[in-house]
Amino acid sequence: MTANAVVSPIPQTPKPASPATMRSADAASGAAAMVRLIRESFAVVEPKADEVAKFFYGMLFSLSPNAREMFPANMEVQRSRLLRALVHIVQLVDRPDDLNPFLRQLGRDHRKFGVISAHYEAVGTALIAAVKKFSGKSWTDEIERAWAEAYTIMARAMLDSANTDDGPAWWPATVVAHHRIGYDLAVVTVQTDHPMPYQPGQYVSVETPHRPRLWRYLSPANAPREDGTIDFHIRTVDGGWVSRAIVGHTQIGETWRIGPPLGRMSVDRENTRDLVMVAGGTGLAPMRAIIDELSQWGENPRVHLFYGGRVLSDLYDLQNLQRLAATNPWLTVVPVLESEPDATGVEHGTLADVVTRYGAWADRDVLVSGSPGMIRSTVSRMLVAGTPLDHITYDPFTLD
Repeated sequence: MTANAVVSPIPQTPKPASPATMRSADAASGAAAMVRLIRESFAVVEPKADEVAKFFYGMLFSLSPNAREMFPANMEVQRSRLLRALVHIVQLVDRPDDLNPFLRQLGRDHRKFGVISAHYEAVGTALIAAVKKFSGKSWTDEIERAWAEAYTIMARAMLDSANTDDGPAWWPATVVAHHRIGYDLAVVTVQTDHPMPYQPGQYVSVETPHRPRLWRYLSPANAPREDGTIDFHIRTVDGGWVSRAIVGHTQIGETWRIGPPLGRMSVDRENTRDLVMVAGGTGLAPMRAIIDELSQWGENPRVHLFYGGRVLSDLYDLQNLQRLAATNPWLTVVPVLESEPDATGVEHGTLADVVTRYGAWADRDVLVSGSPGMIRSTVSRMLVAGTPLDHITYDPFTLD
């Protein structure tokens, strides 16, 4: 054989896949098909979201009349919340590491309504019936099986979380201060009767005596102090029954109910990258809670806070933040205004404009809080600018 000869490889008989490997491959293929069917069918009904939600609740209350007592008389906001929850779940359906914590939190949060397993069964039946009705001729038995399987997985995660949570379903809290900052903004301080396991950056659901059964998500602006007090920054929202009542009519001494802390925004100061925080209006609250916690330490990750509003009066906490930055060199505060082009000492444009103008922030963790529109535009622009998606955290359910 010469040096230039080519030696043919010896043919090898491929090993048959093990039964376990085949089962794993089949499961992965089945999961991918389920995800595809759910997303495709949801895309058909999403333009009819209001009708879907109305039909869903009508069917639910027909199947489980006692469930009606858990909801307010006016269902408009509740129907909107259902759609947002569905959209979020559909977006995460193939990302179990993100979806499962969200479902576990929902399960714990729903304890405050007195939800039991029979309610989950009724919800599943009503949900599939609603999606089926508005899917029209595109609905198939295969799609129905996909929705049934997905809902079973989701309901099991929520129920398991609810059944293993040994904490209170809600905490009573007494209003101890109500400070009006402007006609549409107030800082309300409440004091819980016993400690609540809150981590700075999370949000909670709140029910006030002015709007019974109208629970709303609010973000505390601090971790509970030693005396149990918590501050909420609340601005009235167009059409917001609860926010208007809180800002205009809250009385010292009244009792609120606060649901379990929720959300993914938190900072482990010893094990995190440097941070970018993007806060619009009262979306500052969770960022302020995190910053207040970090300010108890001398060394922290660097924090670049972009704090935006339409006009200067929207930046209601700017002076306090600037004082914090003056004594904490790890903190940089960048005020941002959409209007008032003659204002000095601020950046001009939307938060999305300004944050991406500073760079892609590819080496930082990013926290975003504010209105859904602001979150969408900011996250979209940052992704285009080069910020990795897995570096960006935001919570989707903080709007009144």
